[in-house]
Amino acid sequence: MNELPNCPNCGSEYTYEDGNMLVCPECAHEWTPGAEPSEEEKVVKDANGNVLSDGDSVTVIKDLKVKGSSNVLKQGTKVKSIRLVDGDHDIDCKIDGFGPMKLKSEFVKKN
Repeated sequence: MNELPNCPNCGSEYTYEDGNMLVCPECAHEWTPGAEPSEEEKVVKDANGNVLSDGDSVTVIKDLKVKGSSNVLKQGTKVKSIRLVDGDHDIDCKIDGFGPMKLKSEFVKKN
């Protein structure tokens, strides 16, 4: 019997052929065998190399000037419930006393 590859999306071993496509019954991912994987999910890491995900809490590791304001976001400021976004600033969040803000992941560490 021909050995089919595991699902590139979730790693399931229960893949099956459907015509010229391979299908994963666990996550419903479909792909063409031998084709390059589609755009992979971007992995966002903090200053220490820990992987961040939506809903994590982080701490600012250095004083940051707030663009368009004379305020400074101080080192040690805790940020709860972050949301990861695409773009130059990868973190979208609300900070008490500052309001909505975008941060770069290289200036935070995961709690």
